[in-house]
Amino acid sequence: MGLSKYESEVKNVAQPQQQLYERFSNLRNLEGIKERLSDPAVQERMAAELPADKLEQARQQFQNVEFTEDAILLTTPVGKITFRVVEREEPKLVKLGSEGSPIPLTIWIQMLPTDVYSSKLRVTVGAEVNMFMKGMVAKPLQQAADGLANILSVLP
Repeated sequence: MGLSKYESEVKNVAQPQQQLYERFSNLRNLEGIKERLSDPAVQERMAAELPADKLEQARQQFQNVEFTEDAILLTTPVGKITFRVVEREEPKLVKLGSEGSPIPLTIWIQMLPTDVYSSKLRVTVGAEVNMFMKGMVAKPLQQAADGLANILSVLP
């Protein structure tokens, strides 16, 4: 088994790096995702990236998500999965590890300054999978990295 990584495109965000870090280092700040997924403008942006059924599935999935300062708790078809902060490197990185998922997952949220008022954001999803599983999970994990980066980059 080896670690396979799936990186999103780099997203430009009109917020300073420190402000982004403060938002993502306390996961309670992400509760706004639930409301944003119901916003028609956000849905339109995401529709360009995701099929309509996947967008609706993501919106419904987020309605059952719980946020704490250090964890995101999801109820999924395969059971309860928790993503817990395992590392914070101010002001450039928040790393989450999974608990209860069928395969071990890691999510890196990386932020770099472009100038005083804006930053770049990239999400990387890592999975511990064997070569057989890699072919089955590559596309969904790439979509997860891209989708999460899209959502995080448009949060106000």
